[in-house]
Amino acid sequence: MKTLRKVTAVIVCTSLFLCSAFPLSAAESEPTQQQLDFFEKKIRPVLIQHCYECHTADSKNLKGSLLVDSKQGLLDGGDSGTALVPGKPGESLLLETMKYGEDSYQMPPKGKLSDAIIADFEKWIAMGAADPRTEPSKKTAKTEIDFDKAREFWSFQPPQHYPAPEVKQKAWPKNKIDTFILAAQEAKGFTPAPAASKQTLIRRAYFDLIGLPPTPAEVDAFVKDQSPDAYARVIDQLLQSPHYGERWGRHWLDVARYAEDNTNMGPHNGPFPHAYRYRDWVVKAFNEDMPYDEFVIRQLATDFLPETGPEDYPALGFMGLGPSYHKEVALSQITLENRYADDWEDRVDSLCRGLLGLTMACARCHDHKYDPLSQKEFYQLFAFFNNTPETGNTHTVGNAKPILKIPTKDYLDREQQLKDELAALEQAHQQRETQLKAQQKQWEGSIVSQIAPPASDQLVIHEPLNDITESKSLTSMGQVEIKPGFVGQAANFDGSALLESNTPFRFSRDKQFTLAAWIKPASGGPICLFSQNDDTNHLRGFDIMIRKGKLSVHLIHKWNSNAIQVVTDAGIRSGRWQHLLVTYDGSSTAAGVRIFINGEPQTTSAPYDRLTGDITVDEPFRIGRRSTSAFYKGALDDLRIYQRAFSPDEARELADSQFLNTLLTIPAEKRTTQQQQELRDYFLKTAAPDSLRTAENQLAKLRSRLTKLQKNIPTTMVMHENEKPRDTFVLLRGVYDQHGEKVTTAVPQVLPAFSPKLPTNRLGLARWLTSPQHPLTARVYVNRLWQQLFGVGLVKTVGDFGSQGEWPSHPELLDWLAVHFVKEGWSIKQLQRLIMTSQAYRQSSAVTPLHQKLDPENRLISRMPLRRLEAEELRDALIFTADQLDETQFGEPVDVEVRADGLVTSRKTSAGWRRSIYVRHRRKDMPTMLEVFDLPQMNPNCTERKNSNVVSQPLLLVNNRLVHDLADHFARRVRAEAGEDPQQRIERAYQLAFQRPPTPAETELALNSIQLLSLPAEEGTKSESAQNGFTEYCHVLLNSAEFLYLD
Repeated sequence: MKTLRKVTAVIVCTSLFLCSAFPLSAAESEPTQQQLDFFEKKIRPVLIQHCYECHTADSKNLKGSLLVDSKQGLLDGGDSGTALVPGKPGESLLLETMKYGEDSYQMPPKGKLSDAIIADFEKWIAMGAADPRTEPSKKTAKTEIDFDKAREFWSFQPPQHYPAPEVKQKAWPKNKIDTFILAAQEAKGFTPAPAASKQTLIRRAYFDLIGLPPTPAEVDAFVKDQSPDAYARVIDQLLQSPHYGERWGRHWLDVARYAEDNTNMGPHNGPFPHAYRYRDWVVKAFNEDMPYDEFVIRQLATDFLPETGPEDYPALGFMGLGPSYHKEVALSQITLENRYADDWEDRVDSLCRGLLGLTMACARCHDHKYDPLSQKEFYQLFAFFNNTPETGNTHTVGNAKPILKIPTKDYLDREQQLKDELAALEQAHQQRETQLKAQQKQWEGSIVSQIAPPASDQLVIHEPLNDITESKSLTSMGQVEIKPGFVGQAANFDGSALLESNTPFRFSRDKQFTLAAWIKPASGGPICLFSQNDDTNHLRGFDIMIRKGKLSVHLIHKWNSNAIQVVTDAGIRSGRWQHLLVTYDGSSTAAGVRIFINGEPQTTSAPYDRLTGDITVDEPFRIGRRSTSAFYKGALDDLRIYQRAFSPDEARELADSQFLNTLLTIPAEKRTTQQQQELRDYFLKTAAPDSLRTAENQLAKLRSRLTKLQKNIPTTMVMHENEKPRDTFVLLRGVYDQHGEKVTTAVPQVLPAFSPKLPTNRLGLARWLTSPQHPLTARVYVNRLWQQLFGVGLVKTVGDFGSQGEWPSHPELLDWLAVHFVKEGWSIKQLQRLIMTSQAYRQSSAVTPLHQKLDPENRLISRMPLRRLEAEELRDALIFTADQLDETQFGEPVDVEVRADGLVTSRKTSAGWRRSIYVRHRRKDMPTMLEVFDLPQMNPNCTERKNSNVVSQPLLLVNNRLVHDLADHFARRVRAEAGEDPQQRIERAYQLAFQRPPTPAETELALNSIQLLSLPAEEGTKSESAQNGFTEYCHVLLNSAEFLYLD
């Protein structure tokens, strides 16, 4: 029975999920835009640089009869047979020759390509070897572009205002959009689909505008409202919803390839703090209906606008948050230039495909093969961005420069509060400073006679390090300089020298010792201060190291299975004198090792704490290095080793005696600022009256809190200009170290001229883009908006308005919408209202045989398309239906967790789960549910999401723990709202999941299914209660096609 129940659940779930499956269109067998982008960025440049010389129709001496400058050439192959078998890397001769196998050709002949490039080719072939070069190779002379002829192409012509066409069915149109749609349909001899039901229409409008379903109460109110403007009022209400910006901001974040980290910088990938501020700015901009021209200008150049302020700086994340390559001073200049070139290719590509619908990146290596875009023009656009000092991230955490500080209101309020508190304390501090100085002077006169000399009991080694040449116990290996130190003279090590002692003293695990010295390290390591060890014998012995800025003490028999390692929690300061004391009680335990800095005990950890073997070695005691490695760089003074352990009081006394003896012998007027501060701090800590000490400590803490706050001021990754402009060159064949002609900022000649009144910077570029006369900017955005509402754009290729893209299905409508958009002040909400109140948008998705025959791809919009919810819509709808949505807006994203089984999940808040737009978006660790349902990686940008139909999707919905938890919450909600009556529960579940009541047949099927799912797991056992059966039924509803798809 248990097996029967599970099989039944799977059958019901699978049938509901697949019941609206459709035949795959021809387009799904075509390469995706991401696959083509991969070819353009990873494959074509390598072929050009390494293969074209010998394997194109232009080659002086064609080798092997192989042509690689076209897709057909690779498929046809040469003398050795076909070079490429798409989808089968192991059968592709092209890849075999690149791997330099012993039994094959080795290409290119000048040297093997890098492993990374070979891996790119293997991936490309495995993905199907997408290649847009469909024309056969032929030798042609390079011709100049005829720009006058090129401007005759439809997308390079300014959009026109067309009158509404005449239609026969005059009662059907709701607005001018409908007349264009209906005229095209009537010309084909058919009529539009009937209007959608009110339940279908409100569900469609809610998901399209806010990405969430309506509540049963909202559906009921709309269905009952018979007023003629009921639907228009729903649209207006949704356009004013705070959730509107979350839905439409998410669309734009695809275009901006928004993510909070990188994928190609190893430990420098991020995530970037405060990246979410760009996301929040976009959401707010959509909610406020910021005019689209202003929206574009601020994202490209708000730092040039005097009327904008810090609240708009996050807008620059449009470019500032783009994927970038790691850069640091240690890299060669040529490597840095290569990475700059790759970074700014992404910026040009994102700008052109996202805002202009042009595949400009195809012109990085050569003139565009199909569109009137030259290689020179690519680098002229490149020059607009090449003057930005983008460094990439040089740290494992934190934002990558350039950045701007963007203090929030909460931050400014907190800063002002601390400043006010500090001002009062500073005033009081000034009033007591005279008293403090007088008391310190009196104390200095009395304390001198009380200072005890350094302890000498069981002192076995004392090296003042004043004069190495006169020492009988020390031998210098390399140049160790003697310079003024803290106590007297000091030994200075340059990182290549050390001192060896001939003392017979040996460190042992069962004998106590104490080592003390004044140290002034020059770096955070790894460096060795003192050692008596043998690196060649499992590192056996004793040493004191500095690693990653922290002190580390080792007692080793065999590293690391038989050893003690004790590490300080706090870092040690470089470039300053401090007293170090390490004492060991001979217990063979980490607890027996204590570390003191300036007499203060340090908190420590013990990564290794198992020592049973001897640590004694027949090696000299060394100062400044281990036996073979880790040279010290810095200064050392007054080394002392005792054959006993020190108590904390003794450690304090040794440090204090030397500190006071040194500083108090210096006349007050000759002390350095640092010495004065150190002595003052010591007096405050040990001898000042309690009232003064308390007041000064309070002041110091407040100063520290303000400093810490100001160091952590929120920042955002932006763009700004170099003081000195960076030169831009055409890169021959796109290769970063092959400079051609030097170029300056300019725009493609086929487009409107760049006005001499505009500045030749990003602001000028932004104003040129948003000129009302620009033929592409308004068209491209109107088309993208149409695509997001109708599933397919009027121009199907939303990222390509060039000659290889599709022509518009309704050219006059596209032009009229673009002109109307600009005329109405570039208002996105007004444009959406116009489209969504059209009769075309209100159609049902019913397909008649005539529609299927005359408009199979629905290019004439003879019905509304059935579309699957996007990844974020699906996740948010699941959470919303289960009444578990945390509606908190803006702010830091919810982190993701990478589980041991590889799944990436978002964390739950105390109020539930936040919307998907507020989940941290990482290019590397994408939430599994969102990735399975086609959330793009954002590297590069996404002008159009793919819509896959793969088995992992239903499997995830059936098996995912989150979906099961939400099904349980859904069932609990239904029981709470509908009571115990089974039919009322089913009706409520349908209203919540599908925004409609069930039919009688669906109710009967549901009752039977719940009864079956509620049977005992095994015969003769108790049922877990009918509640579990109802929960499983709710899980089935959440897996159904009707839940997943928008009618």
